[in-house]
Amino acid sequence: MAEPDGLTLIDTTFIGASGAIRDAAQALGMPIVRICLTHAHSDHAGSLDKLVAGLPEAEVCFGAREARFLRGDRALLDGEPKKMLKAMVKLRTRPSRELLPGDRIGSLEVFAAPGHTPGQIAFLDTRDRSLIAGDSFTAIAGLYVTSQINPRFPFPTLATWDRPTALASAVALTSLKPSRLALGHGRVVEPAAAAMVSATARG
Repeated sequence: MAEPDGLTLIDTTFIGASGAIRDAAQALGMPIVRICLTHAHSDHAGSLDKLVAGLPEAEVCFGAREARFLRGDRALLDGEPKKMLKAMVKLRTRPSRELLPGDRIGSLEVFAAPGHTPGQIAFLDTRDRSLIAGDSFTAIAGLYVTSQINPRFPFPTLATWDRPTALASAVALTSLKPSRLALGHGRVVEPAAAAMVSATARG
């Protein structure tokens, strides 16, 4: 996301992608000044350590719950469903800031989005109501909540920690009535609100 002082990067994809990410920022002619993660899966956080090594001045932000996983602590908290965690990655990088729902990062407001992982977060751009929602949904061959198997792309659902929680979070994000929806897997969905309602009804 572009801000007056530079780019806020949300998620860093698999290990090995840092060069492509920096090339994309250079093509836009803007520096990466903030890096935020939606959750601790390897396909969203894999390139963070390498990227930060080349961008030492960038602010790095994790959700406070997910930060524990990214440090290697996989213990579940009291009240969290005792289900298997999958595909979590441990990082060397420590955050400049741990985020809670309601926090702001530039123009982005933080929202809780647990379910796919216990501490997944989403970001709403307060300027145009674009929602960046990690793996709360997927948008490959249609829009699906990750509580429901997408037959064309089942992997995010197979890696989802707790499907009932994932569905409840998707419903809560739908209530924000975003203008567009950007996800970890698939195209940007625009307009988003009606498609999200349909997806959660099937979820």
